[in-house]
Amino acid sequence: MNPSEPRTSNKSGLGRGLDALIPSGDFSLETPEISSATVPGGLQSLPIADISRNPRQPRSQIDPQELGELAASIRENGILQPLIVTRSPLPGKYTLIAGERRLLAARQAGLERVPVILRDASEQQRLELALIENVQRTDLSPLDAAEAYRQLTEDFSLSHEQIAQRVGKSRVAISNTLRLLKLPENVRQSLAKGEISEGHARALLGLPTPQAQSAALGSILKHELNVRQTEELVRKLLGQRPPAQPKPAPPPEISSLEERLRQRLGTRVNLNPRKRGGTLVIHYYSDEELNALIERLLGKGE
Repeated sequence: MNPSEPRTSNKSGLGRGLDALIPSGDFSLETPEISSATVPGGLQSLPIADISRNPRQPRSQIDPQELGELAASIRENGILQPLIVTRSPLPGKYTLIAGERRLLAARQAGLERVPVILRDASEQQRLELALIENVQRTDLSPLDAAEAYRQLTEDFSLSHEQIAQRVGKSRVAISNTLRLLKLPENVRQSLAKGEISEGHARALLGLPTPQAQSAALGSILKHELNVRQTEELVRKLLGQRPPAQPKPAPPPEISSLEERLRQRLGTRVNLNPRKRGGTLVIHYYSDEELNALIERLLGKGE
């Protein structure tokens, strides 16, 4: 975390992200004298075996290659930022709040102890902080983010606006991400596997039934449609015509002549020149207007 990043005030401290939980000041990862006391807030060293994962961790999958690279970095350089933990109901045990990738990589690297910061945190705060960490440090998958937002909404009664404030996103972004959970299972699986993007998935939400969404997914995968092509497919399936391209504005001299004719005849006039000749369209909107135009053009005696 860059200490120079701006911070915003928040009564719970969560809006400031992980900076709110990590004390300022440098620390050494390889100092054997790190205190193992259990005073909240200080930097400590705990056995990895005593730390269990956060049951509210939103990330469901971690790239094995990415984890291996992090383990190699930890072997070489140690852990560059402490994990954040809270006390477990079991005596002498702790529950991870943030730092799951670092914990797993430390185990893979063969470390027995890791630097931690002990914090008191409610179940809701554990979810919020794990979510904030993933959003700030790595790209959380759309479905993992959606599931975390769902838990905050349903389990802790947070509004979309409140979630947006905590994770630094717009309310619309939160609502759109949550809608991904309404997709049928096969579409969610394709999104999780990376076969389609979040843009594809959002386009499919425009179809009214899971059956239609699944059928459209088949076309996307078969024809390797991009997001724009998928949006066009959805419009066709809904019976919508693609938006008409706006006509180019006429040259100024044509617009000026049309205006003169409109003022002279008292009605809308379109002049459409071509390479040879063209058309002059005079509009009327009632029989009375037609009769008045005829009299004006041909005279009353005609």
